[in-house]
Amino acid sequence: MTGYAPGVTTLKAELDVDVPDEVILGACRPELAHRALTADPSVATLLPCNVVVRAAAPGRTVVEAVDPATMLGVTGRDDLAGVAGEARRRLTGALSQLTAVARRG
Repeated sequence: MTGYAPGVTTLKAELDVDVPDEVILGACRPELAHRALTADPSVATLLPCNVVVRAAAPGRTVVEAVDPATMLGVTGRDDLAGVAGEARRRLTGALSQLTAVARRG
């Protein structure tokens, strides 16, 4: 998994504005990406690989991700349903675990 903070650094550098801290995590599963790209190479721009972690308020962090099924609606490719379903299952599981840990404190 990789992480970067382009929005924060770009806005500060180019506009001299402060924005909440955020990190964009690249969370692509290579085998799922390969299956999607094999079915339709044009889905490369739609691969739901990013998870954003940002500061929302003092002591409060928000984690956001796009539902992988979004690529089905955009492409109209029902044959990608298996890939989207697997990606959604994995992403939902990871977010559920994160929520459980956060609630325990």
